Amino acid sequence: MNALYIFLGMVGPWQWIIIGLAILLLFGGKKLPELMKGLGGGIKEFKKATKEEDTEEDKKIEDKK
Repeated sequence: MNALYIFLGMVGPWQWIIIGLAILLLFGGKKLPELMKGLGGGIKEFKKATKEEDTEEDKKIEDKK
């Protein structure tokens, strides 16, 4: 995980702009909102699943008591 933080620290604002333009050129303006919507939905589902797992573990702990 530390390598990710080092990488993100080395990328400046101009590099992010270039990366964003490259993504825009690859996917096009019409496809990009759909991709972001899908990404947001995936993150939402992941958070929901981890929250449900935590509540299940809490219930198991309470049952053992």
